[in-house]
Amino acid sequence: MSSIVKIIEVIAESEKSWEDAAQNAIKEASKTIKNIKSIYVKNLEAKVADNKIIKYRINAKISFVVK
Repeated sequence: MSSIVKIIEVIAESEKSWEDAAQNAIKEASKTIKNIKSIYVKNLEAKVADNKIIKYRINAKISFVVK
C-alpha cells in the first residue's frame, strides 16, 4: 500500500531564532494539517533595525501524508 504525500510552502517568523521560526511554522500548520512528516527550510532571512536582528524569517516546505 502506498501513501500520498503533499507539500505546502510556508513563510514563518520569530523574534528569537530561525529554529523558533521553523517551530512556529509547524505549530501553525498543525492547526489544520495532520500527519506532518518533515520541514525543509529553503531560505533564511532576517529583518534588521538599529543594527540588530529584530525578526528571523524562513521560507519552508512542509510535507504531510494524505493517505
